[in-house]
Amino acid sequence: MKIYVGNLSYDVTEEDLKQAVEPFGQVESVSIIKDKFSGESKGFAFVEMGYKSEGQAAIDGLNGKELKGRELSVNEARPRAEGQAGRGGFSKGGFGGGKGGYGGGRDGYGGGKGYGGGKGGGYGSGKGGFSGGRGGQSGGKRGGRGGGG
Repeated sequence: MKIYVGNLSYDVTEEDLKQAVEPFGQVESVSIIKDKFSGESKGFAFVEMGYKSEGQAAIDGLNGKELKGRELSVNEARPRAEGQAGRGGFSKGGFGGGKGGYGGGRDGYGGGKGYGGGKGGGYGSGKGGFSGGRGGQSGGKRGGRGGGG
């Protein structure tokens, strides 16, 4: 059974997490999810347990418990929906959204800090965008070409 462990302290290592889960059963694998650019933990992990009963025992035993100063959120990992590739489109930094994507989220062409809007310098709107937000070319607070102030 695969379980999701959220709200992890950024100091928790895979070995720390394995030691926390082992009392509940056989741990097949532990994978702390890390940012692909910085290599730092994103604050959640997946743990593969040998049996469903062991996984359920780990969920019941660890959910709400503290590990390195953070209260864990533990539940059964849900499979990704068919065709889903992250939070929006091709995940963080990808074409469809998430942080840094073409379609939305932060830093992307369609929203966020990027070309389409949101915070930070995008073409469509948001802070520093070409058509709106702060410092954009057509509007916003800092004013770019065509508006703002």
